[in-house]
Amino acid sequence: MPVPEDVKERYEKLKSEIEEHNYRYYVLANPIISDEEYDKLFKELLELEKKYPELKAPDSPTQRIGGIVLDEFKKVPHSVPMLSLDNTYNEVDILEFHERVLRNLNRSQIDYMSELKIDGVSVALRYSNGILNQGITRGDGITGEDITENIKTILSIPLRLKKQVDIEVRGEIFMPTREFARINAEREKNGLQVFANPRNATAGTLKLLDSKEVAKRKLDSFMYYIIYPENYNLKTQEEALKYLKELGFKTNPHSRKQENISGVIEYWKEWTKKRRELEYDVDGIVVKVNEFELQRALGETVRSPRWAIALKFPSEQKETKLIKIHFQVGSTGIITPVAEFNPIHLEGTTVKRASLHNFEYIKERDIREGDYVLVEKAGGIIPQVIGPVIEKRTGDEKEIVPPEKCPVCGGKVGKIKSDEVAIRCLNPSCPEKLVRVLENFVSRDAMNIQGLGKKLLKRMVDAGLLKDIADIYYLDENKIRSLGKGIGDKTIKNVLTQIEHSKNRELYRLINALGIPNVGTKTSKDLAKHFKTLENLMNANFDELLEVEGIGEDTAQAIINFFSQNEVKLIIQKLKDAGVNFGYQEKEKKGPLSGLLVCQTGALSRMTRQEFAEYVESKGGTFTDNLTRKTNILVVGENPGSKLDKARQYGITILSEEEFFEKY
Repeated sequence: MPVPEDVKERYEKLKSEIEEHNYRYYVLANPIISDEEYDKLFKELLELEKKYPELKAPDSPTQRIGGIVLDEFKKVPHSVPMLSLDNTYNEVDILEFHERVLRNLNRSQIDYMSELKIDGVSVALRYSNGILNQGITRGDGITGEDITENIKTILSIPLRLKKQVDIEVRGEIFMPTREFARINAEREKNGLQVFANPRNATAGTLKLLDSKEVAKRKLDSFMYYIIYPENYNLKTQEEALKYLKELGFKTNPHSRKQENISGVIEYWKEWTKKRRELEYDVDGIVVKVNEFELQRALGETVRSPRWAIALKFPSEQKETKLIKIHFQVGSTGIITPVAEFNPIHLEGTTVKRASLHNFEYIKERDIREGDYVLVEKAGGIIPQVIGPVIEKRTGDEKEIVPPEKCPVCGGKVGKIKSDEVAIRCLNPSCPEKLVRVLENFVSRDAMNIQGLGKKLLKRMVDAGLLKDIADIYYLDENKIRSLGKGIGDKTIKNVLTQIEHSKNRELYRLINALGIPNVGTKTSKDLAKHFKTLENLMNANFDELLEVEGIGEDTAQAIINFFSQNEVKLIIQKLKDAGVNFGYQEKEKKGPLSGLLVCQTGALSRMTRQEFAEYVESKGGTFTDNLTRKTNILVVGENPGSKLDKARQYGITILSEEEFFEKY
């Protein structure tokens, strides 16, 4: 059935309105509607595309959500080589550049455009009839990689220009410093290598093959260059920047035309002082001959243009003495070395501590306790030890070695994955970890003990009622009542009833609740089905664990390491003595999906992936994350990934979300 004309008109109007609001918010920083009003428009657009899939256009704002998962990036040749800039660091060098320009052009005066040098990743964007059709990395300058799907997730980059032109522009993708701080804190918490600076974070993000993950990191952009500007009757860089802004691109507001080289130097000095006021990293200024005709006359070398140069800022680093290393234990058990040094004033604040992230970071830089070290602020925010001042060593410095035991509880330490950089406390009863471990134990996908929330669990830990997860089954009315204020009869009865019911939960829930590294809900189900009892799982050897589908070497070793701990053995004995179910009860699978293996790609509108997995199993089927030739059905949601192509290749039944739920 054809799409009604009024629907088409509404769809086009919604697209235009939403992109205009994106432009006002992310480019002009001047929104005219509330977030609630914006969300309402966006939801209406999504609903129209869901009802009329044929409407969905490449310039739709919904393309910014991400969801495309690529196997690799395709190589793309640049239309014009993307050259590097020569760098200079002082007034003498920039004056030499100026004299060289004047001499080569045989002129006594020349105009320059001074622009802030954004510390990000260079990209080229190609538009056909005003619509974005390709985004390309710099690569080696001759050939780049097609990162179009990732570019679409950056809200300051227009999917449709304000003029219907064919054009190629270049600019810089960057990560705002606040976002950089957020991502690094998250990575450190999860035991991942932190990014050294916002530029590395940006480059790493743009290399991700899953555009949905890119969308989670809020990258931004500034455009500054047009390929073949004469095609648009542009004579100067100043005009080009204005034209880019007219097309809807975000341009840096601090660019400035200078009529002499002394103005350029003043601009550099000004921003050397003011750069930390910005919400993004800049590492210098770019000086460009303003007139394109003069640029063409100057030409370029094999490596860089003769008409432009980067004048870098001096980095603010300060020297101080590293007094002591402290080991901090996070809620997930990660042990983080923290440097304490003599206080220094850096970028406007007094700094005396800095995270050293992990022991690989220390080893790579050969940092020792007692060293004089250089400290700077990564992204202008986070204090970071760059490295030691080797020439100041006296021989009294001490090598920093990872602790052999947890500094808090004295328990075993180690890595849960062979390629992980973080060292963790492996003791599940470590006080620093206990509340988090208890939260996991009582959660919905584990023992599902309702009424035991984080606040109540923390009160119980602080009161000494819970020293490990098994202590939950030894709570009684008097113990809970001893917590005092806010604990009434109804709460006590509800908690004790829930605890009693949880003793009969399925074996997979108990396995999931134990908090075994690398073992989630699906793996817990596979382990329960394979080994039938918790005792069998505890006694399984490496080869026996590898027999379970989906269990790799890292996970197998993590399971063995977990159950080999005396603390874990004591906890499991306490659980057994309390009457917690340790056995697997085979449930006869009946339902329309009996015997069928079901996989999913893309986001479903009705339920989460976990809820969908439970739904499939409630209908007698088996849910799998991995699509293989044995898969019977692939259910396709919004923005499907590469599984869809594989399913077509294997001849697997493919159903839309609506078709699946109508049938099953």
